[in-house]
Amino acid sequence: MLRKESFTPVQWLLLAVFTVYCLLPLWWVITTMFKDNGQLFSTFGLWFSTPSHFRDNLVTLFTREDGIFTRWILNSVVYAGATALGSVLVSAMAGYAFSKFEFSGKRAIFTTILATIMVPSTALALPIFLLMQKAGLLNTYWAVILPGLVNPFGLYLMRLFWDAGFPKELMEAARIDGANEGTIFWNLGMPLVRGGLVTVGLFAFVGAWNNFFLPLVVVNRSELFPLTLGLSVWNQTSASSGREPIYTVIVLGALISVLPLLIAFLSLGRYWQGGLASGAVKG
Repeated sequence: MLRKESFTPVQWLLLAVFTVYCLLPLWWVITTMFKDNGQLFSTFGLWFSTPSHFRDNLVTLFTREDGIFTRWILNSVVYAGATALGSVLVSAMAGYAFSKFEFSGKRAIFTTILATIMVPSTALALPIFLLMQKAGLLNTYWAVILPGLVNPFGLYLMRLFWDAGFPKELMEAARIDGANEGTIFWNLGMPLVRGGLVTVGLFAFVGAWNNFFLPLVVVNRSELFPLTLGLSVWNQTSASSGREPIYTVIVLGALISVLPLLIAFLSLGRYWQGGLASGAVKG
């Protein structure tokens, strides 16, 4: 790692430009949510306008269409939370099996599962839609949650964590002491791979929270929309419906939708950073 005194003026300049480039969109969002639509197009975009319309935007955001924005927040929490918990459980169990047991076709099955990472999500949209339709799950929470439970990348990460953090010798010692497989997995193994569980769960949560295309395909009732889809529909219909556009309200909603992700990363940072480091060393 470069020490502070090793940076040249050119490097500091490039770092400053990169920092501004990354923070500029966030600053635009912050200044925009204090404006109304007239100020948005008539004033300088990177500074606050007077008078402030933040309170009006906030009230409109939470009262429009009978307060459906609150329902979208709850939907996103359900979708992301259930997907993250289910993905962690499935990935932990599957990674444990691939790490600690030998069975016929193990290498071929694992390679096939990893190969699915390269399949774009758009290519899976129609098959998922047909499966959910056949199962009678369209326009339900399950249609969004179930496809996210199988996480090939999470399985790969958990296998690395099981290999690195839970030696087979410890398993054999537990078996000699009379522990069954369930006790070994839940009580002995899971605490040792906690960093991996948090890492996989956090990535699954972020992916499910930001998911847009899957809900677009499998749900068409506004009360089932997550934040991503709901705000997009508002953006598309607000100006074409004959009502006053609400662009600044949508920007405020987008900023609020990012806050849970920020809280998750800050609160779980010490776990997922350590988890990624462990996986990198093992890999």
